[in-house]
Amino acid sequence: MTSTHSPAAAPLASAAHQGAQARLTDIREFLAFKIGNEEYGVDILRVQEIRSYEKPTTIANATGELKGVVNLRGVIVPIIDLRVKLGLTEVQYNHLTVVIVLNIGHRVVGAVVDGVSDVLTLEREQLRPVPALRGGFDPEHLLAIGSVGERMLILLDIEKFLANTAVADATPAH
Repeated sequence: MTSTHSPAAAPLASAAHQGAQARLTDIREFLAFKIGNEEYGVDILRVQEIRSYEKPTTIANATGELKGVVNLRGVIVPIIDLRVKLGLTEVQYNHLTVVIVLNIGHRVVGAVVDGVSDVLTLEREQLRPVPALRGGFDPEHLLAIGSVGERMLILLDIEKFLANTAVADATPAH
């Protein structure tokens, strides 16, 4: 086994990032989805269902990423547009747009994406560490980069990624 880890790169890895890498031993199946030209993945165990996009009921003064809420079999589910959260400027809703209904902690949240690709089982050797990134994206929101042939998946830690949204601190409705 060869390692590409250099001593100079060691300060770049944070304790939280190493914790995310350790959690990958438990997460092997990912739902792959498209946002713009990129492919992302989330832990399949977080996915409750995939639904076609329907315009949600809007909430006054909501942030741009919070599109509103829908009633899903008696549960009011906030709808977050991951495309907006990731900073895409051109967001179009069409017949391919879907909502991935996720279980995040004690909450159910809908995530709008451009389309769902498939479910992938990734082996440990297909997972690459997240490189040190600068800019608006927090690398601690990523578990790893998945490599499947020529495809690369950005594997999100969806709970951390959605932690600072309008729904993060809300408590479930009674």
